[in-house]
Amino acid sequence: MSDERHLLTIGRLADYAGVTIKAVRHYHARGLLPEPSRDESGYRRYTAAHAIQLVQIKTLADAGVPLARVKELLAAGPTEFAAAIAEIDHDLRRQAEKIQRSRDRVAQLRTGDRLFVSEEVAAYLDRLRALGVSDRAVLLERDIWVLLHAVSPRQADGWITDKLDALDDPEFQAIYLAYDAAFDAPPDDPSLPGLAARARRWHAQRYPSGEPSTGADPDITRLAALAAGASSPAWTRLAELARSV
Repeated sequence: MSDERHLLTIGRLADYAGVTIKAVRHYHARGLLPEPSRDESGYRRYTAAHAIQLVQIKTLADAGVPLARVKELLAAGPTEFAAAIAEIDHDLRRQAEKIQRSRDRVAQLRTGDRLFVSEEVAAYLDRLRALGVSDRAVLLERDIWVLLHAVSPRQADGWITDKLDALDDPEFQAIYLAYDAAFDAPPDDPSLPGLAARARRWHAQRYPSGEPSTGADPDITRLAALAAGASSPAWTRLAELARSV
């Protein structure tokens, strides 16, 4: 009969190996650690061999070895063990590279707009924010650029050059800010006709022959505006005033 002073309860076994009782039971369920029969008192008693095997399992698991491969490695000879470890190391490297790519994408998210648009567009959006343009208007601009780049990247590249140049004009800045501020105005606001006329004059001076060839597709602009929820009675009125001339 075995000397019970040299047998371990599941709690003592888990403590010796530095794992939880739940982990021991999980290893039993996975077939990694033999499960001893119960003694006359109804308790399972573990030997030193169980403790050694549990430490080996934990060591392999902590090293990143999948539990599905642990049993194979415990039974492998030196050559097979080395080959299996090399294969597992290769898989872990691939996983690490995938995680690093994911981390790089997360880091890009911290840069905000630059994840979705070109550096030139992101710089343009930054300048709008610096001017005091509302978040709503910046979001609308960004969404237009995202769609424009997806549909017609060459057109987008040409248009952003024109937009950055226009943004150097103090009159354009003032008109842009006025349009942004008019978003919440009532449609019968007496300032709207003057604002529309001011915008028409600026546009006529900058583009005497009409719309620039790099202008945005109006369908894309409308789609982005709907996606951003950027519509208001005042902006609708300004658009009507612009078309009435």
